[in-house]
Amino acid sequence: MTKTTDNPRMGRPRGFDTTAALDAAMRVFWEKGYEGATLTDLTDAMRINRSSMWAAFGNKEELFKKAFGRYIHTYQGYMREALEKPTIQEVIESSLRSTVDFLSTPGYPKGCLSVHGALAVGDEAEPVKQWLIQGRKDGEALARKRFEKAKKSGELGVDVDPAALTRYVMALIQGLGVQGVSGATKAELTKVVDTALRYMGY
Repeated sequence: MTKTTDNPRMGRPRGFDTTAALDAAMRVFWEKGYEGATLTDLTDAMRINRSSMWAAFGNKEELFKKAFGRYIHTYQGYMREALEKPTIQEVIESSLRSTVDFLSTPGYPKGCLSVHGALAVGDEAEPVKQWLIQGRKDGEALARKRFEKAKKSGELGVDVDPAALTRYVMALIQGLGVQGVSGATKAELTKVVDTALRYMGY
């Protein structure tokens, strides 16, 4: 990867790969959550000092947001792909089973970065928590549009509330993430998905 050589904040060359450093920070946040990740954890993983981190990425909150954007772009494309499936059954099944596959990928930290961040409770983490909550609402809005489209086409029954169905599916996905953090195996998570699909008539 090409190293960044221009640093407007410091006025001198930056001697490290910013993409690699951001990936390292992303993994620390993924493993420890926003609150659990200390500045020492971050700079050690990124192999830079604090002044370099601040110059390149801003404060901890700004670094987290950049790392989260990298996480979504790198690891969460399967959710966008699921929404493009031709039927609602495929949309729901793909989103759930792809989540299980993601959570069970060898070498990945347990759980989901968005779940770790949104469960933060300290005052310091409140802005990040609210930012993640808003991001989740934006994602739910996209899914709801897909379900509303299915209802208009007659694929979903007249008694189905697209908003409620969206929240239900999102709750399942978030619940899988929480169970993944707790160490649930792929087989156990798959059984959860199988049960949910069966009760939904799929």
